[in-house]
Amino acid sequence: MNELGRLEDLPQDYRDELASHNLVPLWPSLRGVLPPGVPTRQTRATHWPYTTIKPLLLKAGDLTPIEKAERRVLVLANPGHGLEKMQASAAMYLGMQLLLPGEWAPSHRHTPNAVRMVVEGTGAWSNVDGEKCEMVRGDLILTPTGLWHEHGHDGTEPVVWLDVLDLPLVYYMETSYHVNGGRQAVKPQHGERTYAHGGLVPTPVFERSGKPYPILRYPWADARAALETLAADRPDLDHVQVTYTNPETGAHCQNILGFYALMLRPGQTLNLPARSPATVLHQIEGSAEVHIESQRFTLVEADTCCAPGYTAIALRNTSATEAAFLFMADETPLHQKLGVYEVR
Repeated sequence: MNELGRLEDLPQDYRDELASHNLVPLWPSLRGVLPPGVPTRQTRATHWPYTTIKPLLLKAGDLTPIEKAERRVLVLANPGHGLEKMQASAAMYLGMQLLLPGEWAPSHRHTPNAVRMVVEGTGAWSNVDGEKCEMVRGDLILTPTGLWHEHGHDGTEPVVWLDVLDLPLVYYMETSYHVNGGRQAVKPQHGERTYAHGGLVPTPVFERSGKPYPILRYPWADARAALETLAADRPDLDHVQVTYTNPETGAHCQNILGFYALMLRPGQTLNLPARSPATVLHQIEGSAEVHIESQRFTLVEADTCCAPGYTAIALRNTSATEAAFLFMADETPLHQKLGVYEVR
């Protein structure tokens, strides 16, 4: 194929005239936006050790009272996108959030979808649309688009959780905003209790909750038990993974990003194929070595890393005696809706 013409090949007066009419010649930039074979990716394989994050997050607690911060968060920014853009991948934002005993993070709602993966501490809660969700390590709590939510802490030790939002996408679409609110009343409802057992739903089955997100809290105890049961029932299965889903539709629990829990058997190595979406991995229990392209990270509990799309990932449980458990987030639902999802 012949090389495409460069912008510099065009006469300056012609380029100036195009610019004066808000016109741009496509051909000099065509291969930049439509490269051959594999997309251009800014997302880099990046590791955020929790041992580095935690003291800096606690220092933020000393330096900035919650009244001045509203949300006390350190953003896990991917250097490939530039730290100022505050994004982990093209569509994912990550942040470590701290809540100290007695604090209340004011109620608000916003257009980006968010989830909270509880990292450590006890005594905190998140009130989402009137449902008070206890925060226990490994729990996944949804705060979907448009739902009021606030966070409080009745315990005695700091609580930290990992935020995962589709903020970069919503911001790019020029639809990102928030609205502040007051204290939210608590309603007597718990979606994780209503749908506590797989395959069993309230009767009659045609009576749905009418809510787009019938479960807002997915307890880690349930997810861990599901992984262990699956591993025991299917000793031939290498890929022991469960997906956080909407129990009334069977679809992903949110519309843009996908969330999963993964178990590695003792000493196991698992090779994940190259897929189009970027992937975030967060270590809940145990330790795992992660190999992404030419980079290797060792994740210990509460560590987080990110892998670009179209890239294979190799995981190895570093323990020969104990299982390792990871939380995963990716852009699969978005890619599937757009028709660009691929496995290579």
